[in-house]
Amino acid sequence: MNEIKFKAIAMTNEIDLNQIAIHCGIPKKYTWEQPLIIRQSVLKTIYNKEIQEFQQVMVFSFGSIVFVNHANEDEMRVFLSFIQSFEPAIQLRTSYSYTDDYSLHIDESQQMELTDEYVVVREYEFFLPELISTVLAKSVALERIEEQLGKIQDNLEHMIDRLERGKLRIGNKELAQTTARVIRHEYNTLAYIMILDKPELTWTHSSANEFYDAMMNFFELNDRYKIIKSKTDTLYHILEGFSNISHSIRGLFVEWIVVILIVIEVLITILQIVGWIPTHG
Repeated sequence: MNEIKFKAIAMTNEIDLNQIAIHCGIPKKYTWEQPLIIRQSVLKTIYNKEIQEFQQVMVFSFGSIVFVNHANEDEMRVFLSFIQSFEPAIQLRTSYSYTDDYSLHIDESQQMELTDEYVVVREYEFFLPELISTVLAKSVALERIEEQLGKIQDNLEHMIDRLERGKLRIGNKELAQTTARVIRHEYNTLAYIMILDKPELTWTHSSANEFYDAMMNFFELNDRYKIIKSKTDTLYHILEGFSNISHSIRGLFVEWIVVILIVIEVLITILQIVGWIPTHG
C-alpha cells in the first residue's frame, strides 16, 4: 500500500480504555500514555462486515480517536456510537467539531517530506501509523482545549467589564466555578494529554524517535502547549486579582457593619442619658 489515510477526532476529555478493551476481549491493562488499537478482527464484529487489512482505529485516553484507512463515513459513525455506549456523555452531533485529515505516502524515490496534508517517507515502518495517530490525536485535542480556553477568557472578559462599570461584587459561586474551569482546563492539557511525553516506541527505536520529533515540531505541539500554559498562568493571575477584590469588599462590608453597630449603641446610650429612652432595671 502506497498511501495510508488518517482521520483524527477530539471527542471528549477522557475515555476509559480498559472498559472498552475488556469488552473487545483484549487482555491488556492500559495506562494513560498507551492508545487502544482496535484492529481487523474486532472491527469486523463492530461493523458487522468484512474489513480491509490495513483498517484500524486508535482510541486515546485523553478523548481523541484516530481512524486509519476509513473512507466510509457510516463505519466511523458506527464506531463513534460504539464508543458512546461506554461514554454516554459524548455528544455525537458535535463529534466532528475538532478533526484533522492526514495521509502517509510511501515513495522510495523521495526523501522524507512533511506538509499540512501528508507526510512522505521512503519506506514503510511498523511504527509509523501509531506515531502519526498520536501526533494527530494530540493536535486535535489541543484544538479542542484552545477553544475551551477561549470561552473561559470570554467569561473573564465579562467579569472585567462589570468591574469597569463599578459592579465590584463577584459571588463566591461564580469565582469558584470559573476557577474550577481553569483548573480542569489545565488538568486536561498538562496532566492528561501529556504533550511532552513520548510514546514507548520512541525509546526503543531511534528512527521512531526522529520521526516523532519531526512530526511534533511540524505540528508545533510544544509551542502550542507553551502558549496554553502561559495563558493559563495569566488566567490564574486575573482570578487571584478578582478574589482579592472580592475579599477586600467583603472585609470592608464587615467593617462598616461593625462601625454602624457601634454608632447605634452610642446613640442608644446618649438617648438613655438624656431621658429620651427609658433605661431598664
